[in-house]
Amino acid sequence: MAWRAGPVDGFPDDLLLAGLAAGDTELSVAFVRRFQSRVFGAAMAVLGDPRQAEDVAQQAFERAWRHAAVFDPRRGSVTTWLTAITHHLAVDAVRARRAAPVDPLDLEEVLGAAPDGPERATLAAESAAELRAAIRALPAEQGRALVLAAFRGLTAREVAESEGIPVGTAKTRIRTAMLRLATALEPKWGPS
Repeated sequence: MAWRAGPVDGFPDDLLLAGLAAGDTELSVAFVRRFQSRVFGAAMAVLGDPRQAEDVAQQAFERAWRHAAVFDPRRGSVTTWLTAITHHLAVDAVRARRAAPVDPLDLEEVLGAAPDGPERATLAAESAAELRAAIRALPAEQGRALVLAAFRGLTAREVAESEGIPVGTAKTRIRTAMLRLATALEPKWGPS
């Protein structure tokens, strides 16, 4: 059945939002139809992936339904409010896409392995061996801190807990390891 414009299509945005909150089917459908392209577009702008953008758009409408009662028209329009909800959800989705952490015990395998193609050629180059050698040359505690932070994705606080050291010490070890790597590799790779 094709959608036909009805009398609710001319209603103000805040009235449609109130209908969404109240569970009015006709007003809810009109609300979603009015904002669906804007919400999807805002999600696409952040994510660049239509599937994820659809998921975020659905979550945005669900959140709008759950939080419609807290909407305050003095603070902005329904469009601005809904777009902000969408943007925040999309940014959260981007953050959730972080790469999977790697076990430090698998470091040698991770640094030496690569899929076929340009990545393999790059890692097979001399620079990969130099990087591995530079990491191995670090003092053990700095190397562990760097691997935990860079390859496992741990924060300095998590590194500190894992190593049983103060947070400041963990930060110093990570930073010192990164500086030593930069110094060791700069003559070969050039300044960053």
